[in-house]
Amino acid sequence: MNKQKLATKIWESANKMRSKIEANEYKDYILGFIFYKYLSDYEVKKLKELGSTQEDIEALVEDDTETVEYVREEVGYFIAYKDLFSTWIKMGKDFDVSNVTDALSAFDRLINPSDKKVYEGIFNTLQTGLSKLGDSSASRTKAISNLIHLIKDIPMDGRQDYDVIGFIYEYLISMFAANAGKKAGEFYTPHEVSLLMSEIVADHLKDRTEIEIYDPTSGSGSLLINIGRSVAKHIDNENNIKYYAQELKQNTYNLTRMNLVMRGIRPANIITRNGDTLEDDWPYFDETNPVETYNPLYVDAVVSNPPYSQHWESGNKETDPRYSRFGLAPKSKADYAFLLHDLFHIKPDGIMTIVLPHGVLFRGGEEGEIRKNLIEGNNIDAIIGLPSNIFFGTGIPTIIMVLKQKRENTDVLIVDASKGFIKVGKNNKLRASDIKKIVDVVTTRANIGKFSRKVSREEIRRNEYNLNIPRYVDSSVGAERWDLYASMFGGIPISEIAELSKYWGAFPGLKEVLFTQGVVPYAELAVGNIEQTVNEHPAVKDFISNFMRCFGDFNSYLKSELITNMASLNISKEKVVLSADIFARLDSIRLIDRYEAYQLLDDEWAKTSVDLEIIQTEGFNAVKKVNPNMVVKKKDGKEEEVQVGWIGHIIPFELVQRTLLLSEYEALMQIEGRLAEISSEYDQILDSLSEEEKESSLTNDSSDVFVAKEIGVKLKEIYAGVDTQEIKALNAYAALSKKADKLAFINAHDDVVWANMAVNKDGTYSKKTVTAYIADLQSNFEFQEESFEAKIVKISKLMDEEKEVKAKVKEDAAVLHMKTKETIESLSDEQALKLLEQKWIFPLTESISQLPNAVIHILIDKIKVLSKKYAATYSAVEAEIQETESTLSVLVDKLGGNEFDMKGLSEFQALLKGE
Repeated sequence: MNKQKLATKIWESANKMRSKIEANEYKDYILGFIFYKYLSDYEVKKLKELGSTQEDIEALVEDDTETVEYVREEVGYFIAYKDLFSTWIKMGKDFDVSNVTDALSAFDRLINPSDKKVYEGIFNTLQTGLSKLGDSSASRTKAISNLIHLIKDIPMDGRQDYDVIGFIYEYLISMFAANAGKKAGEFYTPHEVSLLMSEIVADHLKDRTEIEIYDPTSGSGSLLINIGRSVAKHIDNENNIKYYAQELKQNTYNLTRMNLVMRGIRPANIITRNGDTLEDDWPYFDETNPVETYNPLYVDAVVSNPPYSQHWESGNKETDPRYSRFGLAPKSKADYAFLLHDLFHIKPDGIMTIVLPHGVLFRGGEEGEIRKNLIEGNNIDAIIGLPSNIFFGTGIPTIIMVLKQKRENTDVLIVDASKGFIKVGKNNKLRASDIKKIVDVVTTRANIGKFSRKVSREEIRRNEYNLNIPRYVDSSVGAERWDLYASMFGGIPISEIAELSKYWGAFPGLKEVLFTQGVVPYAELAVGNIEQTVNEHPAVKDFISNFMRCFGDFNSYLKSELITNMASLNISKEKVVLSADIFARLDSIRLIDRYEAYQLLDDEWAKTSVDLEIIQTEGFNAVKKVNPNMVVKKKDGKEEEVQVGWIGHIIPFELVQRTLLLSEYEALMQIEGRLAEISSEYDQILDSLSEEEKESSLTNDSSDVFVAKEIGVKLKEIYAGVDTQEIKALNAYAALSKKADKLAFINAHDDVVWANMAVNKDGTYSKKTVTAYIADLQSNFEFQEESFEAKIVKISKLMDEEKEVKAKVKEDAAVLHMKTKETIESLSDEQALKLLEQKWIFPLTESISQLPNAVIHILIDKIKVLSKKYAATYSAVEAEIQETESTLSVLVDKLGGNEFDMKGLSEFQALLKGE
């Protein structure tokens, strides 16, 4: 099970287990236990790396002061064997809630003094919350036992990016946030927003060898971690990144520390504080000695997503150096107070990004004055408008503001990114391509129509320092225009044809083939088949040929990058390498949106990178492994996990079947196809029945045999009280037909009925089945082809065949499934590599190869819309109406009637003539 599937499984189970406990609270319990598992596993792993045996591990006790000191020095804390997470699991039914409370208390006592700031009190939230997991010791024990068994299989391996425990931790935080309503904003910044901010910061810091980053409202720490990851792609030694974090709420502050530790960051590089950022400036002093350590810290980057527009105590802050230069934010809205705090703590060559509500761009009063000072101080570098409803718990429009202490340019880049997103549930979400486009625009300071523009300080001054995005970037879609002349008389306005200028520039001569000059300034469509004309035009063919030329060796390039170098490539940096190659190939190709290509890459890379992580962690033989396919099923009212076949550890079963087992796969598909045909034929017959026939019919549960109601009635009368499958089958077709001739048919064939359904003296039935009985009936009576009875007989045959085919499908599928398992487990290296190529490379190359066709289809659709827009003119419609009225008037002349009829017809004719 890969980390995504494992994370999903844990979330689904945890969400059920939390019952009535709020998601915002329950996250503290499960995340706390995951962190405790991490610390336990890390201690064991570290000690074994240092030479300890399993016996040594089992001998770990708090009374052994020498060993305790040794472990604390090496690990940072000490956990006795009896308190290890793995020991809890081994205890089985002997496990008790007291084991947890004792272990958590001991942990705080046994932290290494030099690591106290990182670990001290980190389990306080978990300890105080245990009481909410049940009303009694027994119920709490059961709830905790369920929790620890839920997470016991999470592996811990920090190689490459295969940090499963960190991934699952982050995933659970995001899912709890999605279910925590408005409280989600207290601890979580959506991953996509976090990644966007991170990439902007990382580009600015990419040439540095040592980096300090700071988040003054750190929440769960995910924003800070993503910044570190993005920066790490440009730095040789990740240990040269130092993390500062401050958070007001203690339970959230604990999440920050847990998250940072589980990402493998050295405790010496983690400096955190639980406090009020606005009240007590920090990083500014050592908390144990604030007076003598008055030394403000300036970092390379500050990132933050502070609470929006909250109240704050601005009194006595006039002389605070954070605010004295630019001004005090109003008491009712602390947005600019957070911004100025962040700005104060960046170095002259540093950078900061902050998420704020859109109102900070245009609100007046003290905020307007601060905004003016920031503009005149040349501190605002860029403003990015985000889609609405992108944060959990609030739908208000938000922005990211990028600021610096020193800048060479004096303009402000305004980006309206509010239109690029996908809808996921109730929220909007930035796609990978949206993030990439924004980052590229910000880092290159590009002007793109309806998306971004560099705005001079002079223009901002003229707008009285109002930075509202629509004042500078109009991203709205223009209303459709209708040309009055063309609507009346026809023709296509040349001005509307010119709106497709980017296509005419890319396909020289195509416009002249498609359109001819009409009455100036109008044109006429010159061809009958637009699609054929476009596809066969030399310029369009050259466009496709040029694309194929540029991507001719793309498959072999990917094979070299991903297959040949799979064991050594840097997974975290590889997508950047691949995207750069794709962008370079697209440089000479017009019309194709490079960000569409990037999205295709990201879609495939999300799957490929997981496979690479597994291979780099477990070795190449992981490709030849299969895993039990575990599914949750209900048994005796309880859900339990059971195995249903097998799944490939990396290689999907279907991929193996479509390649190495193609003949067996196609044979199975053919049988399944017949099954689908039977269902279709069955539905067609049912659709042909009248409503009365449908209402009076039903199918049998036991043998799917259709029998006339009258037969069932007659047999019930004769064999009353006897309950057998045969009689049930006959009676199942109750109310099938009420036709009189059917009863006559039955009476005429009494001998057949009695011969086939005779009852023995002991009350048992003859072995002749109802199916055989019906066959005898059919041999003695033939129905008309389209009769109701004939359709029923046909359905009966189809359903009999369906049973046989279903059994065959089940049997053949089981055989193919096991053969697939055996095939994967016996793959040669060459076969395994070929399958990886088909899984990783073919889907990407295929999807990218379709990009030119997509562009051409869009053009064809636009031309078709344009040609139809003015095809029906008002004058033509008017002429048709007049002709119809004239014809109708002549027909009225031929009508006769009484005096009143004729007066009515005369008035109607006058109306038609417009009199």
